[in-house]
Amino acid sequence: MLQGEPKVLEPVTEIIIRRTSGWRLIDFRELYRYRDLLWFLTWRNIKVLYAQSIIGIGWAVLQPLFSMLVFTLVFGMFAKMESDGVPYALFSFCALVPWSFFSNALLESGNSLVSQADMLSKVYFPRLVLPLSAVLAKLVDLAIALGVLGGLMLVYQRPPTWGIVVLPLLILIMIMTAAGMGMFLTSLAIQYRDIKHAMTFIVQLLMYAAPVVYPSRLVPEWLQPYYALNPMVGVIEGFRAALLDTRPLPWSWIATGFITSILIFTLGLFQFRKQERVFADVA
Repeated sequence: MLQGEPKVLEPVTEIIIRRTSGWRLIDFRELYRYRDLLWFLTWRNIKVLYAQSIIGIGWAVLQPLFSMLVFTLVFGMFAKMESDGVPYALFSFCALVPWSFFSNALLESGNSLVSQADMLSKVYFPRLVLPLSAVLAKLVDLAIALGVLGGLMLVYQRPPTWGIVVLPLLILIMIMTAAGMGMFLTSLAIQYRDIKHAMTFIVQLLMYAAPVVYPSRLVPEWLQPYYALNPMVGVIEGFRAALLDTRPLPWSWIATGFITSILIFTLGLFQFRKQERVFADVA
């Protein structure tokens, strides 16, 4: 620039961060701007989980397989639990695949703020990316477990039905339920650390509120409409119906679970946003 010429000022982008209160709508544009951070944290969660591990990603296979062996021994052989006409090992593993994703995603997202509390007071970013990335990272484990389930179906010669096209909807229900509950619990756990210790107990109770080790037809008929309010009931029975042909697809249970998962996700989302203003103060 020649001497004497007027300086050209560069445009400056001004970002104002304000403290808000009460219930707030979701800023989807902000989440979109931070999408790279979401994918980075998701990939980091995947790598950290299996870093310096001898078996590595094989833990995604061993966890449901070991649970299947225990359930087959205790419930299949000793308790003689009914299994809707399929081998109990396959019956239980088909339920453990979605349940393992849900329980692990819930625990990881419910602990996401506490485990990464040091980030909350150092830099601004949408706090929602922490529980959401924890849930998305578990999709890798789900894909691996589904591959193992496909191998077991070949061994037992149980081809899937046309209902396999419903699996994306069932996975969406699992994601919304785990994310909603995770956001709700992590927004409380950052302030009340007792929640962290209670989550494992909560997940154990929830497993017996879903047809993981037993068929849903053992539930009394008058109780089944209330039983189906648990989104994992429709998901697990949907997996078995689509992959093992144990029953017709339970469309009413899937629809009920879908509506409930939306409500859980919405409640968890608004609770998270309401408490978000105090995260940095209590972390």
